[in-house]
Amino acid sequence: MGIFSGIGIWVNSFFDYIFGFLISWNKFVALIIISFILTLLITLVYKWLTDQHLIKTLKEDIKGHQEESKNHKENPEKLMQIQKEAMEKNMKLMMHSMKPMLFTFLPIIIIFGWLRTTYEGWASPLFGWGWIWIYIIFSMIFSITLRKILKVH
Repeated sequence: MGIFSGIGIWVNSFFDYIFGFLISWNKFVALIIISFILTLLITLVYKWLTDQHLIKTLKEDIKGHQEESKNHKENPEKLMQIQKEAMEKNMKLMMHSMKPMLFTFLPIIIIFGWLRTTYEGWASPLFGWGWIWIYIIFSMIFSITLRKILKVH
């Protein structure tokens, strides 16, 4: 037994201990609850690790550049200048969004590994879709809702 399989067994045991009662009760509802918890944690990490005021300002600036570029379609030089400024703002926005992703990436990969082994061969009552599709759909719904409630930009 290698070190990685030992870690895998420990990770599976840990998450089985935390979520096992939900999964044994109802796998579909458990997946929705796990989706909500993960989405909440990711949203909170994003909010805490980013400068929300700066992100809001950058998004407003990018939107303004998009509106301005619509007005200057006939002037290619001005349009190029506007697009260049918008790209600079977009890069800055992307760099600020990377920090929370670095903090959440590894834990999410570990949890997804556990979900894959836990839900292997399972078909949901929702169109018979696999666990990943249920997770994606519900996490998108939860993310939109939580970002509005928590005022995350």
